[in-house]
Amino acid sequence: MTITPFSISISDAQIADLKERLAMARWPDMPSTAYERGQSLDLIKSLASQWENDFDWRAVEADLNRFPQFVAEIDGQTIHFLHIKSTRNDALPLLLVHGWPSTPFEYTDLIGPLTEPESGQAFDLVIPSIPGFGFSGPVTEPGWDSARIAKAFDSLMRKLGYDRYGYQGGDVGAAIGRELGILAPDGVVGIHLQQIFAFPTGAEGELEKLTPFEMGGFAILENFGKYASYNDAQQKRPLTLGYGLADSPIGLLSWNAELYFGFEGERAARVDRHRYITSVAIFWFTNTGASATNIYFEDAQTGAGYREEFNSVPTGVAVFPEDFRSVRSFAERANNIVHWTEMECGGHFAALDAPQLLADDIRTFFSTLA
Repeated sequence: MTITPFSISISDAQIADLKERLAMARWPDMPSTAYERGQSLDLIKSLASQWENDFDWRAVEADLNRFPQFVAEIDGQTIHFLHIKSTRNDALPLLLVHGWPSTPFEYTDLIGPLTEPESGQAFDLVIPSIPGFGFSGPVTEPGWDSARIAKAFDSLMRKLGYDRYGYQGGDVGAAIGRELGILAPDGVVGIHLQQIFAFPTGAEGELEKLTPFEMGGFAILENFGKYASYNDAQQKRPLTLGYGLADSPIGLLSWNAELYFGFEGERAARVDRHRYITSVAIFWFTNTGASATNIYFEDAQTGAGYREEFNSVPTGVAVFPEDFRSVRSFAERANNIVHWTEMECGGHFAALDAPQLLADDIRTFFSTLA
């Protein structure tokens, strides 16, 4: 494995091509522009206008390149990652793994609090782009499910000289974390997740034990089942969807908005639109909008990330109220749960909307294990 420094450098031709496509956008003609049929036309037009007229990629590129970045080839796949070390000698190496549709730059607000905290546990951070996402580039072959990615990330940490490390992840990153726990390589001291996707078995009385917070999560789950067509499409027909994501920046902008802005626009007033467009631009310039759906398809074939095999690594869970609310009694069936926090606020992208809460919980969890 060879690790080489990496710097983001998008060509002028790519930027010009994007501008032209945005200017020539053809909009759908639908009987309603509200959210019952998908993302609001007014929202997507507003985002597209900002992307075309008020978004300076060169300034963004310079800002992102402040962070030390590298690429490695592992198992035939390029893997891009940020590597930020603490000045503390007692820092614990920590893998931070994003979800869909996101990038490592989701975690920039956590870098300072985790590498240089005023007190408590400090970390050396390794923040990779999942294979198929962003600067890791499209996947090179079939088979890159959460289990294979977990093995690749463990190999990366070993190559960096980290024989003892922790893991943190949400969304797809949580599924990869579960697979790392099942793999249980020597030296993984703990896994901190934002979700464990475990569900009722139908056993008599199991719902009677749930807390009001946990019961409230079923309304969120029902809403997800009603609207989350992206989950079905990416598991079953990702290539058919992928043509639109690869060829149309408007298609990519709207598809990736589903989780960020909410199925009914409930998060629209709180999303940092500049950061959202930055994320979409990364997918666009790397042509990974379609490739990022691959992990959904692969996991659907193998069951990776959602299997009942036991995760024996000490595991902590931070449950955010506006997200999928994991249920501890369900999670304990297949995980070694040693830490559980029900947060007061925050949602699916907690590193963006509740970074201090997330950072504090990560430090608390690993301080008991380091």
